[in-house]
Amino acid sequence: MFLRVDKLQIDLPAPKRQDPNAAAALQELLGGKYGEMSTLGNYMFQSFNFRSKSKLRPFYSLVAAITAEELGHVELVSNGVAMLNNGPDDANDDEDGGADISDAPFEDMKDIRLAAAFLSGGGGAMPVNSNGHSWNNDFITTTGNVVLDLLHNFHLECGARLHKLRVYETLTDPTGREVCGYLLVRGSVHAHAYALALKKITGVEIEKMLPTPNIPLGNISECQKYLEEGSHRRLYTFSPDDYREMAGIWSNGEVALPDDPPGELEIVEGMPEGGKIHQLTGVPSAFTPDYAPEEMFEIATKLYKASR
Repeated sequence: MFLRVDKLQIDLPAPKRQDPNAAAALQELLGGKYGEMSTLGNYMFQSFNFRSKSKLRPFYSLVAAITAEELGHVELVSNGVAMLNNGPDDANDDEDGGADISDAPFEDMKDIRLAAAFLSGGGGAMPVNSNGHSWNNDFITTTGNVVLDLLHNFHLECGARLHKLRVYETLTDPTGREVCGYLLVRGSVHAHAYALALKKITGVEIEKMLPTPNIPLGNISECQKYLEEGSHRRLYTFSPDDYREMAGIWSNGEVALPDDPPGELEIVEGMPEGGKIHQLTGVPSAFTPDYAPEEMFEIATKLYKASR
């Protein structure tokens, strides 16, 4: 089962301006070949299909716990996309009454890269890549062979690292760059974890291949606070009681990668402290949440009071 908490894994800074083309670039980290939909799908179905769970518990626990984190990464990128698509909030956006729709309020949207983000998605995120191509189920590998699956996961995380770096280098807005900076740190953790898991089984010191690509996180300003707080040394169980067995792989005297701040690796029971979820305001001219928002707000207020 999955436990859902009404937070993002980190706080995201508000966008400086509406930038739907930047949002389109960030979509690559959601629905691209090495995006969060792919890492989630791989680890989730590998954990569902995992053979000999009780006998291979540390390896199963590792894949299962990272699955839960990846679900939060999908949520994080999706929020970043929506924030960039919509721009800074305006206190007047949740206006009473319907807006004037006769004067082409979305004229500019016809020229953006992913017009469907507005025409179909109302400015939200979708499981597509930066060109609007749907995320592909063929990106999932789940063979039942634990070594092959872990090796695939290591490749996937290294590919995602390059993926995130390239997207980061296209963006100037702090919202998108923060998403990339955090995911670069956590993606390095996952690559390191799968490398250590492979070493335990095969004896091959695959972690010596890291970082791949060879760009230290210390060169990226948005990674700094996550390195300083030790995020590069932590794996979370994302569970109140389960998946602690992965400590035999991740902690157990293992230390951070040479290019990162030093320290022993650690398992944290539960999840990160997290940050607030950005609240997108309504756009009556796009019928989001609908043409007469004041009526819906009144109904929701009554329901909220009744729940207390």
